[in-house]
Amino acid sequence: MKSQKVIQGIHHVTAIAGSAVENVAFYENVLGLRLVKQTVNFDDPFTYHLYYGDQEGNPGTILTFFPWQGMPQGKNGKGMVTAISFEIPIGSSEYWRERMLRHNIETTSEQRFGEEVIGFLDPHGLGLELIATGEASAPSHQISSSLAPAYPVKGFHSATSTLKSINSTKDLLVDYLGMELLVQDGKRYRFKMKNDTSCGLFYDLLVEPEAENGRQGSGSVHHIAFRTSDDKEQLLWQHTLLEGGYPVTGIRDRKYFKSIYFHEPGGVLFEIATDLPGFAVDEPMEYLGQALQLPENYEPMRFEIVKKLPPLHSDMKQGMS
Repeated sequence: MKSQKVIQGIHHVTAIAGSAVENVAFYENVLGLRLVKQTVNFDDPFTYHLYYGDQEGNPGTILTFFPWQGMPQGKNGKGMVTAISFEIPIGSSEYWRERMLRHNIETTSEQRFGEEVIGFLDPHGLGLELIATGEASAPSHQISSSLAPAYPVKGFHSATSTLKSINSTKDLLVDYLGMELLVQDGKRYRFKMKNDTSCGLFYDLLVEPEAENGRQGSGSVHHIAFRTSDDKEQLLWQHTLLEGGYPVTGIRDRKYFKSIYFHEPGGVLFEIATDLPGFAVDEPMEYLGQALQLPENYEPMRFEIVKKLPPLHSDMKQGMS
C-alpha cells in the first residue's frame, strides 16, 4: 500500500552535543538562533533537551540537542544524517564567512545545484552548512546583537544522509513519503518535499558504498523528523508504513508534538512529528526558552532534576523556575 499523502518538509533534526554551555553559546551567539525550549530528555530526565529555532519555533526551523557532558566523540558515516543545512539570503555568504573567521571557525565553500554552500563544524564537531538562497529579510527575533539583521539564518534548507546504496531508501521516499527525486549530481541525489510555502523542503542522499559505518556520539545526528499536520494524518502515516513493512513505533507524546519513529532501509532513524500543539503550549511566546519546562510526570522531581542539570550560560546559575 502506497501513501496518498505527502511529507510536508523537515520538522526538526535532533543531535548530540557535549557541554550544554558551549552548545547554547554557539547557537545563540554565533548563528543567532533562538532557544525556544529548554526541557529534558523524556527518557533521561537528568539530561537537557534544548530546542533552537526561529521566533515562534516553527516546524522547519528547529534544531534540537541532547547535551551529554563527557559523551565520546561520534563519527560520521553510513546510515546517518551527516550534514544539516540552513538557508541564508543570497548575497550574505561573504558576511557569514567573515563572521565565522572572527569566531575562529574554519569554513569550506562549494557550489551545489547552482547554490553557494558554506560548510563548517559546531564546537562538538556537528557538520553544518549555510546555503545562500532566498531574499534577505530581518528576523522577528534576534538573539545575537552582533548579527546583521539583513543576514539571518532563516530555517532549514536541507539535510544530507550518507548511505551505502539508494534503491530501497529511494522507494520509501518516493513511493511512501511522496517526495520527488528532483536532481542528481554524481553520487548526490536531491529529493524535494511538496510544500512550497515552508523551509526544509530538500533531503539529499549521498551514496558512498565504501564509507565506514557511522557512530553516534557528541557531534552526531540522532534522528531527523519530518512534518505531518495533525494527529489524524499521523495515524494514516503509521498505518501506511506498517502495511508497507516498515517497523514503526507507537505514537509517543512529546508534549510539543506527537511522534512516530522507524529506521529507513539505509539505517537512518526517521521520525514523523505533528506540527501541533507547538512550543507555546506551556509558556507565552515572548518567554519561550527562558525557563526549564518539564513534562507533568517529572514535575514532582523538579528539585532533584534542577540540582543535577548544569547551567546553560557561563555567567548564570540554573534557576528553579
